[in-house]
Order: sequence, then C-alpha cells, then structure tokens
Amino acid sequence: MKFKGVAWKFGDNITTDHITPGRYYHLRSRMEELAKHIMEDADKDFPKKFEKGDFIVAGKNFGMGSSREHAPLAIKIAGISAVLAKSFARIFFRNAINVGLPVVIANTDLINDGDEIELDLSKGKIKNLTNDVVIEIKPLPETMIKILNEGGLVNFVNKYKNLEI
Repeated sequence: MKFKGVAWKFGDNITTDHITPGRYYHLRSRMEELAKHIMEDADKDFPKKFEKGDFIVAGKNFGMGSSREHAPLAIKIAGISAVLAKSFARIFFRNAINVGLPVVIANTDLINDGDEIELDLSKGKIKNLTNDVVIEIKPLPETMIKILNEGGLVNFVNKYKNLEI
C-alpha cells in the first residue's frame, strides 16, 4: 500500500470532537455529509484546503475521546490517505483499521505542514519529498494490512467468512 499527498499538520490531543464536531452528529447517518466537516474544530478552513489523497499529520494522542467509529470513517470517506501521528488513542487506532483507514505511528516532527510525502506501508517508510528525509516506521502487522487491503474488517470477514488469515 503506497500513498502520496500533502501533509496537513495538527498538534497533540486531537479529539474525536475535533475530527467530527458534535454539532454535526445529526449527520452520522449521512456520512458523506459529515465527512465535509472533518477537522474543522481544529482548523476551520481544513475542509476547504485539503485534497483527496492528502494526509493528516499530528502529534501525540490523536483520536482521544469517544469510541464512536464515525471519526475515522469520516476521515476515510473525505479521501484522506492516512493519518500519521506520534501516538493514537487505542480505540481510535483500532476503529481506523476496522473501517479501512491507514494509521501510522511515526516521528511526525520530521514533517511540516504543506510537505509532500509518500507513505509505503509495505516497506515501512515515509518519504518526505519536500526535504528528502526518510522516516522509518514499524510496519503494521500483516493481519492489519490485509484488513486495510479489503477496505476494512467487515469487508474482510465478508470475503473470508472468518478471521483466519
């Protein structure tokens, strides 16, 4: 799995309410509409700035807060390639994999807002094309890669009829 896009940088402790503001939760049955508002409580202009294929890059504890899977699903539906952060709230990380959104733990200090980056999940590398820096990452377990390749856990189970790899 290889992705290329622009990095949009955020800080530490981005909550699920920053990702999908609570005032829009009446849209959760219309995820395409909810996805139009991702990250707007962290950066009000973000929904107008990013392009499909771009990355959300953050500091520590990305996705803290509620356990609803709407936040990672909205990010995926909006067209973000992956979320890169120093660390994730555990439930957000698992929900992201379950809905088919790649999430990567990385040293995000080496990525600036607006940098063009390339993520290769198979090789465990992030290449910052703007400053020619390569960031080694711990590759995701094979099982998680297979789930992501199928577009999420539901698709994986529907295809394979079980959780055996």
